Amino acid sequence: MSVVVTGATGHLGRLAVEALLRRGVPASDVVATGRDTAGIKDLADRGVVVRRADFGDPDSLAAAFAGADKLLLISTTTVDERLGNHRRAIDAALAAGVSLVAYTSMTRADTATTILAATHRATEEYLREREVPSVLLRNSWYLENYTAQLPMVLRYGAVIGAAGEGRVSAASRADFAEAAAAVLTTEGHTGAVYELGGDQAFTLAEFAATVSAATGQPIAYTDLPADKLAEALTGAGLPAELAHVLADADLGLGRGELFTDSGDLSRLIGRPTTSLADAVADALR
Repeated sequence: MSVVVTGATGHLGRLAVEALLRRGVPASDVVATGRDTAGIKDLADRGVVVRRADFGDPDSLAAAFAGADKLLLISTTTVDERLGNHRRAIDAALAAGVSLVAYTSMTRADTATTILAATHRATEEYLREREVPSVLLRNSWYLENYTAQLPMVLRYGAVIGAAGEGRVSAASRADFAEAAAAVLTTEGHTGAVYELGGDQAFTLAEFAATVSAATGQPIAYTDLPADKLAEALTGAGLPAELAHVLADADLGLGRGELFTDSGDLSRLIGRPTTSLADAVADALR
């Protein structure tokens, strides 16, 4: 069984490769791909097959996917290029004759109204249109999206957002990667739609309180209008387009679009998901 992982040069893809190896997939049957493979040379040193795959270059995708049995298609990051990238990857997977494409989508992608959800929904629709044997891994937000903010949170004593009292079912990248590996190494997942999220959802106010408890520093949550949040994110150095997308995602969080109580993630990985408190404690260490 040959399993190809796209985006192995990124956080989630790298973790998925490691999870496949832990599950006993021989290194020679794991194909780690990325646009610049220099960052995963160590995987090649361990026997993993490393291939270049550029989503803008169909020929590179054909070469990267050659001989693949299963494909983990990790969604690309540039929003306006995402659908085109995914279509080219899906076409290449079909041409390679893969038996299963596992796609990392987004929670409630079929009904969510955010900018990000629209691109995931369109990718899901393309998988159905092309009649690709597939499984949808609808991931909620990463805990790392929040723990990465800790330096700024501690500097200013505040968490800012536009999510109101919405609850997010965030989980660690490692949890999501392990679920992907479980799906790719066991049978019976074709056609499944998994709404994946942490066991304990939380509000952004609860995130602030968790940081306060872990540090002893008073941290408050300030809820902003989406345009003001986008301005603050731009002021912190994010590109304006990305700031707009993230502020829009917070509005979706407020509408419940990043919440799931399905229990799918903990069932797939066979254990409780990483808690917010543990993630914060680990990041602070």
